[in-house]
Amino acid sequence: MRSGKLNETITLRAVEYVDDGYGGGSEVEADWATLRAQIIEESTEEFVRNWGLSAERLRIFRTRFIEGVSLEMKVMHRGVKYNLKQIKEIGRRRGLELRCTDFG
Repeated sequence: MRSGKLNETITLRAVEYVDDGYGGGSEVEADWATLRAQIIEESTEEFVRNWGLSAERLRIFRTRFIEGVSLEMKVMHRGVKYNLKQIKEIGRRRGLELRCTDFG
C-alpha cells in the first residue's frame, strides 16, 4: 500500500459503557484511532425498502491494517459520521477496506 495514496484522515470511534455510580451505565462514544486513508468509492445507492424508496450514501475507505476494528465502531471523516457495514482484510494484515454508509 503506497503511503502517497493515503491522503485523507479518518477517525474510528468506539462506544464504551461507563458506570454512572448508581448501578447503571451509559454509553459514551470516544475516539479509538486516527488513521490515514484513501477513498476508494463514493456513491449514492437507492434501495426499495418496506416504507418506500430511500437513498443511502456509500463510502469505501482503504487504510493500513489495525487490530481490533469491529462493526460496532463509527467512522468520522470531515465531520460526517458513517456506520461501518463491512470490514475486508487486504492481503495478510496488509490493509483494511472499510465499507461505510452515512449515519442515520
